[in-house]
Amino acid sequence: MKIGILGTGGIVKATVPTLKRLENAECYAIASRTMERARQAAEEYGFAKAYGSYEELAADPEVELVYIATPHSCHYEEMKLCIRHKKPVLCEKAFTMNSGQAKEIRELAAEAGVFIAEAIWTRYMPSRKLIQELLDGGIIGKVSVLTANLSYPISGKQRILAPELAGGALLDVGVYGLNFAVMHFGGEIERIESSVQFTDTGVDGMESITLFYKDGRMAVLTHGIYGRSDRKGIFYGEKGYMVVENINNPQSISVFDTDDNLVQRVEVPEQISGYEYEFLECMERIGKGETESSSMPLEDSIFVMGLMDSIRKDWGLVYPQEKV
Repeated sequence: MKIGILGTGGIVKATVPTLKRLENAECYAIASRTMERARQAAEEYGFAKAYGSYEELAADPEVELVYIATPHSCHYEEMKLCIRHKKPVLCEKAFTMNSGQAKEIRELAAEAGVFIAEAIWTRYMPSRKLIQELLDGGIIGKVSVLTANLSYPISGKQRILAPELAGGALLDVGVYGLNFAVMHFGGEIERIESSVQFTDTGVDGMESITLFYKDGRMAVLTHGIYGRSDRKGIFYGEKGYMVVENINNPQSISVFDTDDNLVQRVEVPEQISGYEYEFLECMERIGKGETESSSMPLEDSIFVMGLMDSIRKDWGLVYPQEKV
C-alpha cells in the first residue's frame, strides 16, 4: 500500500523507519508546506515523491493511505482535505482540537465512505489485550483505583507552548492517560475533577485529573511538559496491584500480591517500534473496504475529545480558533 505523509516533524522520524520494515507498505510520498523541506525529507527518508503542498499529495491518485503528522490544530482541515479527495487517513493524536470537529469529521467520512482513524498507538498494541486479560482474570481481585502518569521535558518545543497550535500537556500527553483509563475502565464516568498549572503562554503545563466512575472506581491521572515521569500505570486490587511499565508504549506488566511479592511478570512481545500495529490494522481494514478501525473507532476518539473539552472548560482554556 502506497503511503503518503503530511508533515515532516519529529513523529515522522520515529514512524518512517518502522514503515520501511513492513513488507506491505511503501513510503511513497511526503509533503511539506515548502518544496525545499519536502525534497529534503524525501531524500532523507527515501520517499519516491515530494510535494510542496498538502493539496498536491492528497490529489495524487497513487496515494492509498495518508498519515497526518502535523500539529493538533491542523488535523481538522487536513482530514477534510483528504476526505474530499477520497483518501483514507490515519491521523496523529490528538484527533482534532475538540469534539465538535471530531464529530464533523466522522460525518464527512461516513458520507464519502472514507476510512478515518486516530493514531493512538497504544490502542493497537498487543499490550492492551495482555493488560485486560490479566485484569479480567482476577489476578489482583476487584480493582478500585487506576493511576497513570505521563510527563516529558518538552516545554522547549514551540508547538507545545503555542495556544494557536492547540498546545499544552492535555492534547499532547494527557490524551494517552485518558485513553489508558478508558481502555481499561471504560467510559461510564460520573464526574471529573481536575487541577491545572498554566504556562506563561496560557496553555496547560501540568495537570492532575481524577475520573470518578459510576461503579465507584477512580482513575487518577497526571500529565506535564516539564519533567520526565516514570510513565507507570498502576491498578490497585483487593489481592494486590499490577504495574504497567510505560503507558505510552508498555514494555512489561508486573503483578504483586498484598505483601509486595512479585507474582507474575509478562513481557510484551518483541516489536519493531510499536508504530507498526496502527499501520498494519489500518491497511488491513482499508483492504477489506472498511471505514473505521476496530481498535480506535471514531466513537472512542470523539468520546476522549469530549472528555478533554469538559476538562478545558473547567479550566477556562479556549484555543484562539475556538473563539471565532
